[in-house]
Amino acid sequence: MAVIKGQRPSVDIRTRHTIDPATEEPLFPVPVATREDLDAAVKHARNAFKAWSRTTFDERAELMLAFADVIEANREELEKLDTMESGKPLLVSKREFDNTLEWLRTFATMELKDEILEENDERTVYATHRPLGVCAAIVPWNWPVLLGLGKIGPALMTGNTIIMKPSPYTPYTDLKLGELGMSVFPPGVFQVLSGDDALGPWITEHPGIDLVTFTGSVPTGKLVAASCSKTLKRCVLELGGNDALIVCEDVDIPKCLPKIATMAFINSGQICMLAKRIYVHEKIYDEFKDALVEFTRANIKTGGGFEPGVLVGPIQNKMQFDLVKNMYQDVKKYQLALDGKILDTKGYFAEPAIVDNPPDDSRIVVEEPFGPIVPILKWSSDDEVIDRANSLKIGLGASVWCKDLTRAERMARELSAGSVWVNSHFDVAPNIPFGGTKESGLGREWGIEGFKQFTDHVSLWVWKKIFE
Repeated sequence: MAVIKGQRPSVDIRTRHTIDPATEEPLFPVPVATREDLDAAVKHARNAFKAWSRTTFDERAELMLAFADVIEANREELEKLDTMESGKPLLVSKREFDNTLEWLRTFATMELKDEILEENDERTVYATHRPLGVCAAIVPWNWPVLLGLGKIGPALMTGNTIIMKPSPYTPYTDLKLGELGMSVFPPGVFQVLSGDDALGPWITEHPGIDLVTFTGSVPTGKLVAASCSKTLKRCVLELGGNDALIVCEDVDIPKCLPKIATMAFINSGQICMLAKRIYVHEKIYDEFKDALVEFTRANIKTGGGFEPGVLVGPIQNKMQFDLVKNMYQDVKKYQLALDGKILDTKGYFAEPAIVDNPPDDSRIVVEEPFGPIVPILKWSSDDEVIDRANSLKIGLGASVWCKDLTRAERMARELSAGSVWVNSHFDVAPNIPFGGTKESGLGREWGIEGFKQFTDHVSLWVWKKIFE
């Protein structure tokens, strides 16, 4: 249900709870929003929009910085809550909050200014940007803080009001952030609704919501787009990835291997822009494979999120765990360079696995496993590996690792992905647009380009001399 200043919650509140993925024990009860709760939240957001949209950039920036400050003051408990519900290692939760605070404070400096398109003695034509109204943020379970507030910040800084819907699997941290936001923003400007699977469709079809920004799977993203089309509301979609990482034969393996291995397995592979397909040139394939296996065995620890040194925590929920277990079973038909195990313990744990040169049409290559399992694939020519990397219908991120920067950049420019890196992977920043190509999404988040997604683009014509 919506938590709004000055409004008493109804007495009859239906609740639900989620499961700690490390222990399979139930966590705390949270409200399940009704359709009436959503209507009330939208009504309050529309009323708040009238005043909020007229605030100045400086006024919004001041409140955004105050919000970052109150999060930082509570971050230790928030990080523990994030780890408890998402399963991610505490060191990853700390990184998520580091990034979130950086993002919010950077958003507070990013003013979407008018552009002069034409100016002469008779007229001035501006490109200006007007806030859309009420926005909704549908947030995934794997990165609920950064991907939640990464939507909230641009929406509020461009003068919109917004309602955030956390994943039913990870509602707690986002609800707490909504509570903290109540102490900073005017009533109705930023609200959080927790709910079950019915809440998302209610949001996307609601006529009082002007934009939906969604992060999640490709199939669900298609449903979101179809539902939004019924009222012609805007949607921004950041969907699944199956990132190709290409390693050329001239690399220094010890220098690049630690980051590549980390970018394959961190957070149990449950990040859309991790390395999901590792293509290694045939001249160094065996050496690289052996080094990757050795490094993973020695350095990539599996365990509960609160255990020291853990990089691979539990899979976040049982549904995803069952999908990962199925993939582990499926790859047994191929050669395994590292035979990761599904742990027979309490919690949804899977050890890292590396599949040795499976066929290009195998499930582990064409499907995003969203677990700590990665194929390593052999290639021989630049054109060949680019074609293979581009062969899927999705394109979120990709990278090329090569000493020859001219060759690397040439290859990188031919990769069909929204973000492409040379000699790195999964670099993101609040001032750099982020999103996918093909079925990996529509629109962009972050950066000035991301801010523009939350606005109407208006051509403003001002004639100067008509009354002279």
